[in-house]
Amino acid sequence: MLRAQAEMENLKRRNAKDLENAHKFALDGFVKALLEVKDSLTMGLKTANEEKATIEHIIEGLEMTDKVFLSTMEKFGVETINPKGEPFNPEFHEAVTMLPMPDQKSNSVLEVVQIGFSLNGRLVRPAMVVVVQ
Repeated sequence: MLRAQAEMENLKRRNAKDLENAHKFALDGFVKALLEVKDSLTMGLKTANEEKATIEHIIEGLEMTDKVFLSTMEKFGVETINPKGEPFNPEFHEAVTMLPMPDQKSNSVLEVVQIGFSLNGRLVRPAMVVVVQ
């Protein structure tokens, strides 16, 4: 009987320790993936500070860093919400203004001011959009 109680206590302690470690290191993979983005930014800054750096090189570096960042986010279930031309959806879009545009479909997204993001299907930030009246 005492042995069974001791085993139960040990099991509880092990489970508590495992749970503590899971919480402590849950973001480990995400942080490691973000370091790739940080490295890209560091390289871009180094290039921008060189005398022979052109605006084209800097723009190219920023575009590459943006792609690396978005790809990293996608690996962890983050999706972009970029609804240009789609019907306005108040669940995922926030209208910043409405414009009358007779040649455009009413209640559609004319312009995306700021893209939105969702995490595993749950809205993190709505897309800020201009909507056709």
